[in-house]
Amino acid sequence: MTLLSLGKLLADRRGGHGIREFARDLGISPATLSRIENGKLPDLDTFSKICSYLELDPAEILQVDVAAKRATEASAPPVASVHFKADQVLDPGAAADLGALIFAADQELRRVKA
Repeated sequence: MTLLSLGKLLADRRGGHGIREFARDLGISPATLSRIENGKLPDLDTFSKICSYLELDPAEILQVDVAAKRATEASAPPVASVHFKADQVLDPGAAADLGALIFAADQELRRVKA
């Protein structure tokens, strides 16, 4: 199971149910369901809803080895990735500020978990 095969899995699980009914059950729009079934990748919120409804492990779909990731997290510096839908060009100063904010939030979460 991979993220690229998620659309086929959804179409298979939907079976004879109508796209509107199945989309409502998932908590997404019929248009979004149609796009995913036709090979488009879902956004994070939609992916989460799909995994929750179908009782799928997101790490398995994303092919993330959780044990290996945890082992390397302590030694690897954090990396953040952000997708901006509206503004495709981000001022370098704003990007640096966002990076610092994300890094500070990550450090605080690690401190709280410890």
